[in-house]
Amino acid sequence: MKNWRAPVIMLMVIGIANIGAWIYLIAMNLLVLKMTGGSALAVAGLYLMHPAAALLTNLWGGTLIDRMNKRRILVALDVFRAVLIGALPFFTSLPAIYLMVFLIGMGSSIFQPASTTYITMLLNPSQRKRFNSFRSLMDSGAFLIGPAVAGLLFLIGTPSFALYINAAALLISALLTLLLPNLEKGHPASELFAFRLLLVDWQIVKEFSHQNLNVMAVYFVFSSFLVMTAALDSLEAAFSITVLGLSEQQYGLLVSLAGLGIIAGSIVVWIGADQFSAAFLMASGAVLTAVGYLIYAVSTGFEGAASGFLVLAFFLAFANTGFQTYIQDNIPVAVMGRVISVYGLLEAVFLIVLTVLAGVAAELFSIRLVIICGSMGMLCISALVVYALVDKGRAKLDYPTEINR
Repeated sequence: MKNWRAPVIMLMVIGIANIGAWIYLIAMNLLVLKMTGGSALAVAGLYLMHPAAALLTNLWGGTLIDRMNKRRILVALDVFRAVLIGALPFFTSLPAIYLMVFLIGMGSSIFQPASTTYITMLLNPSQRKRFNSFRSLMDSGAFLIGPAVAGLLFLIGTPSFALYINAAALLISALLTLLLPNLEKGHPASELFAFRLLLVDWQIVKEFSHQNLNVMAVYFVFSSFLVMTAALDSLEAAFSITVLGLSEQQYGLLVSLAGLGIIAGSIVVWIGADQFSAAFLMASGAVLTAVGYLIYAVSTGFEGAASGFLVLAFFLAFANTGFQTYIQDNIPVAVMGRVISVYGLLEAVFLIVLTVLAGVAAELFSIRLVIICGSMGMLCISALVVYALVDKGRAKLDYPTEINR
């Protein structure tokens, strides 16, 4: 239990952040809708801010992460985002709100790879799968609890009040992070940030990728699979309501079933953490998540859609846990921030392009056809994941774990 004290605190930090993210999302939607008199286009603009922020931030975020104290970065980002979120209700100009949301998105884009790197340093290798299964459980729990908490806050207050609560939660998260061990007490002072450093770091990522083609092939293919799921999710509500003819209540139940499926999958992974390898979790998770999407795509009513959602959500927990463990096991901490950031930039571009293409194709043809084609594409990519994992199993990581650049 002593060995799990710090990981449990980290899980609390993640849980607070995930629930807060849902409160923030729903509150901002309502705030902008009220401000613009119900403009759906204005709300859509909010959703473009995060990938746009990721495109800008991932160019240099990894350089910052790998050269600075990770715990200090996490604390600073929590405080930075808390201040901005707490200030949002005072802005009445839509461009100003977009700018604030963009800055918050920049903070979140740096937080993700920084937290992944710190978690990898914090955990013993034997703890990783169990921790990641707990993390998946926290994500799915937030998926169910977050909107409920947001709704309760709206009953007793306003969207502005919900944002204040979210800001306070981030400050609590920062205080909890200070209870975590400082794993880089002797961390050297970081070099002056300059464009030259970016070029050096991009070259380091390129060298790492070339020297570990098997490792990065798995990473890239699996990332593409996750991006494909996100792109299909953008059509999920329209397909469920306009094509399957579900009511809003049935669609809400469908989303809740997905949350329960992820919770069930996370519990199974937690119980079998010592028996399941990261490769097995990724391979089975990718293939059966794609099968779940295909069941959903060809369904004609609520029962079929629910079956597909339960299958895809259950095995998505396998996929996410396996992928997090794979990253921790195969990418050295010394370059992890830079590798995740650079590849995250490619993911952001891919996600924006794929989401736009899916939306246009749905308008030109039919939503069902796009969902079916997307599901078949996911099934093909999942086959590539299995092949890449088998191929990677024949190679060993040969890049130095300590990089003094």
